[in-house]
Amino acid sequence: MELMAPKVILRRGDRTNPLIWALAILCAGFAVAVILTGIVVFAIYLVYQPKSPYVWVSAAHLDLLDYDQMGLLSIQLSLTLVAVNPNMRAHATFSELGLALRFEDGDIELALLRAEDFSVQKNGSAALNYVVRSEAVPLDEIGRETLDVSLKAGIISFRLEGQLRTRWRVGVFASLKLLTHLSCALRFEVLNGNAVGFRCISNSH
Repeated sequence: MELMAPKVILRRGDRTNPLIWALAILCAGFAVAVILTGIVVFAIYLVYQPKSPYVWVSAAHLDLLDYDQMGLLSIQLSLTLVAVNPNMRAHATFSELGLALRFEDGDIELALLRAEDFSVQKNGSAALNYVVRSEAVPLDEIGRETLDVSLKAGIISFRLEGQLRTRWRVGVFASLKLLTHLSCALRFEVLNGNAVGFRCISNSH
């Protein structure tokens, strides 16, 4: 029995549609562009090594504490905030700074710290010195009890919290903007007003 060799039949319909070739070329070009963009971004990161600017409280002192029998509290604090720009190749701008000083962890706001927009040089820092004075603020029953306990213990606490915006440039075109939050407790000795071991530094999100 003689075996027949298979015949290969070419049909016009088996050819790849030019549109498919065009789409394949377009997808390949897009993939190459994404890869090149990633390489450029990585190279810029290696050159500039961007780091988030931040603020921290470098010094604090309780200058005055006045509390009368009517439950009225007034204070005066000396605070030094330091704005830090850790970037070696870019200036940083700090704006919309607003920090509230509260008694303990409650809602009683004693003062509000603000600052005009300012810039910090490359790999530099700038100090903001505040003398924070509050008006006589009436404490509720819980606040008076808390303050009595603090006075007996010889340590009084306040809370400093708020936010600011930072902006700095990476490369020629890229500009990074971040919202920076600060929230920390400031504790002082009642007798001499000295600050008791605190760490107060902002975090960016």
